[in-house]
Amino acid sequence: MFTLPELPFDPGAFGTFISAETFEYHHGKHHAGYVKKLNAAIEGTLYAQMTIEELVAASRRDDNVAVFNNAAQHFNHSFFWQCLSPEGGEPSGALKTAMDQAWGSTEAFKTKFSDAAATLFGSGWVWLVRQSDGTLAIRQEKNAETPAGTGDVPLLTLDVWEHAHYIDHRNDRARFIEQFWEHVNWEFVKSQLK
Repeated sequence: MFTLPELPFDPGAFGTFISAETFEYHHGKHHAGYVKKLNAAIEGTLYAQMTIEELVAASRRDDNVAVFNNAAQHFNHSFFWQCLSPEGGEPSGALKTAMDQAWGSTEAFKTKFSDAAATLFGSGWVWLVRQSDGTLAIRQEKNAETPAGTGDVPLLTLDVWEHAHYIDHRNDRARFIEQFWEHVNWEFVKSQLK
């Protein structure tokens, strides 16, 4: 059975980007709800013995939408919390080199990623991934879709579901995306570039 992870930071430390109230709803209600529904859906099945990545891949393969949606959202949210940091910073080392090779500069990458987040119609996620050939790519994923359980290695994500920003930014998704760059945990992102 899966559990709701603790937030790896103080939920009141993000200023105007994300409030403690948003984390209370986003983590404490939305993410917790996915975990509760996932556990109920897999109890007593073979899925209950799988890791979250195995479960995402198997439920995608089996076209088990109820399990997939909750498993993918649990994975996505757990990953998203790790991508956030009150302090922020900038990419460095092999990560920066790979981003520069793919987009020319960190700023060009941020622009492309922000554009993908701003233009994703409806709800979903934007991901930076390492593809099987080692190159980096940006993926727009609708609803609960995720790179977990695929050939892509997830490095960074931004949740652009309305519940991620509505309390603090209302319908101003662009402002939410802009402030995201001040709070990326680049050390975590770099650690995923295995």
